[in-house]
Amino acid sequence: MFVPTPTQLLFLPGASGNVQFWMPLAAKLTHPASRKLIGYPGFGSTPSEPDVNSFDELVDRIVKVIDRPTAVVAQSMGGVLASHAALRRPNLVTHLVFAATSGGLDVASLGAQDWRGWFAETNPHLPDWFATYSYDLSSELGSIDVPVLLLWGDSDPISPVAVGERLADLFPNATLHITSGGDHDFANTYGEELAPIVDSHLRTN
Repeated sequence: MFVPTPTQLLFLPGASGNVQFWMPLAAKLTHPASRKLIGYPGFGSTPSEPDVNSFDELVDRIVKVIDRPTAVVAQSMGGVLASHAALRRPNLVTHLVFAATSGGLDVASLGAQDWRGWFAETNPHLPDWFATYSYDLSSELGSIDVPVLLLWGDSDPISPVAVGERLADLFPNATLHITSGGDHDFANTYGEELAPIVDSHLRTN
């Protein structure tokens, strides 16, 4: 399979919608594609939008941004959005980079800690439809045959290594990289160390 070179790198944060999450990694990448760091309307510093009031409407908004060959780099709940986007834009999503995400799996059976309750309690100002979205894309992920890089930390109770291993089994073209001592936000704190790994992945064709 020929994989086009991405001309856009699209970065998706987790449920907090922190647009700055991926900055340490994005700043260290040498890949020439343009960078676009996405926030979620109504989350963090991103203003609400009248036509984004559900998870599906947020997917619609992200899919519109994918208007050229795009590599999607996503953390935590952003990975669920990325999976949906890859299924919707199979001819334009060229590569995926997932960090500490379910990717669209039901991860309870894989030992994942349920984060939704405490997240809602500590972030009462955020829209609740993001954390309460129910999904299971396990039967569909096998159709995403672009190169997938799975970045995991071995000290993450929310998305343990077993989740990354399961995703590696489901995606036809996946590589799993495990960071020792990495917690759920390790892709931010280890951005400089991960950049060469992501750069190499983005040049896979």
